[in-house]
Amino acid sequence: MSNRVVEGRMVTSETLAEMIEGDRPMEATEIEDADRECPDCGGNVISVGYMPSVTAFVTGYKCQDCEWSEKEDE
Repeated sequence: MSNRVVEGRMVTSETLAEMIEGDRPMEATEIEDADRECPDCGGNVISVGYMPSVTAFVTGYKCQDCEWSEKEDE
């Protein structure tokens, strides 16, 4: 599992998903580069897939440099 630095601290896929969702996910996939820039600061955006509940799967996007994040339900 790859850890990344987000807003100056090391995070796992679970803690990254928790930053985006606000709650700890049931399960999370590996962190990946999202190949896009943050609309707020132009920083690097990473993504993580996670399950906030047993019936839902979400892809979350988070800037590594600022507080911007967004999520897409699948």
